[in-house]
Amino acid sequence: MSRSVLELRHLRTMLTLQDTGSVSAAAQRLHLTQSALSHQLKALETHYNTQLFDRRRQPLCATQTGQRLLTLAQLVLPAVEEAERELSRMVDGEAGCLRIAVECHTCFDWLMPTMDDFRAHWREVELDIVSGFHADPTSLLLTHRADLAVVSEYEPDPAVFYTPLFRYEIMALLANDHPLAEKPRLSAEDFRDQTLITYPVPDDMLDLVRQVLLPAGINPARRTSELTVAILQLVASRRGVAALPFWAVKSYVDRHYISARPIGEGGLFGELYAVVRQEDAHLPYMADFLHTMREVCASALAGIALLPLVE
Repeated sequence: MSRSVLELRHLRTMLTLQDTGSVSAAAQRLHLTQSALSHQLKALETHYNTQLFDRRRQPLCATQTGQRLLTLAQLVLPAVEEAERELSRMVDGEAGCLRIAVECHTCFDWLMPTMDDFRAHWREVELDIVSGFHADPTSLLLTHRADLAVVSEYEPDPAVFYTPLFRYEIMALLANDHPLAEKPRLSAEDFRDQTLITYPVPDDMLDLVRQVLLPAGINPARRTSELTVAILQLVASRRGVAALPFWAVKSYVDRHYISARPIGEGGLFGELYAVVRQEDAHLPYMADFLHTMREVCASALAGIALLPLVE
C-alpha cells in the first residue's frame, strides 16, 4: 500500500463533518472555505479509493470506511490533546488561578460545562466565578480582580487579548396566545405599548433597547428579573415580552412554552468575546480554556456561528 497521507487535520475534519452534518457548517467551525474542506475530503477519498461520506443524505452520513476513520479519530485526537496538555504542564507548570467575570446572565448555560471539561484536565488550576453581575468586567482584569472576562463588545486595548466566541440571534419572546405572536417578525413599534421584561442592567447593555428601541424613540414600560426562567414565566403568563438569545431559550420554544419571533427585517444579533490580560494569554491552561470555550459553544449551543479567530 502507498504511504499514508493521513494527518491529524484530516481526523479533525472527519469528526467535524460527523458532528455538524454538512460541509458548510464543518468548514465554518474549522475556519476553512467550503472549497478547501471539500478538496481535503476528496484527497482522502482518492487516496483510499473509497467514499467516506454519503453526500446524498442530509445530514451527511459516514460510509463504512468513513466510520473506520471516525473511530480512529475518536481514539487518536483525545490522546494527542491530553499529551499536549501534559507536555505544557511539564514545561510550564500546571498550577494557577482562573477567576471568571461575566456581563451576560445567560452565559452560565455554557460556562459551567466548559469549566467541568477544563477541570478534568487541569486539576491544579483553581477555577472561580467572580460573584455578582459586572457592567465592566474588563476593568476587573486590569485591576487583577479577575483573570478572564466574557464580554459583548470588542474594544481594542494593548493591555488585553480578545478571543472571539460566537454570534447569535436575539429573539422577541411572547406568550403563545399574545396578539403579536401572529406576526412573522416584530418591529420597534410593536414594543411601544408592551411591558419589556429584562435583566436589571443598564440600557446600553440591552441590544434591543440600544440598537432598536432608542433609535426609534420608543421607551416601553419595564420589569426586571435576575433569572432567565423567571423572565420566561412572566412572558408565558402575559405579564410582558422579552428579548433574549435564541440559544438560551430554544428548549422552551421547542416545548411550546413560549413563542419566539425575529426582530427587525434583518434580525437582531449579538456577539460574545473572551478577554484576558495580554501577559496571561500565553499560559498553557489559559490557552486551553479559551479553546475549550469555543469547542463547547460550537457543540452545545443551537443557532450560533463561531466568530473567526484573529491571527
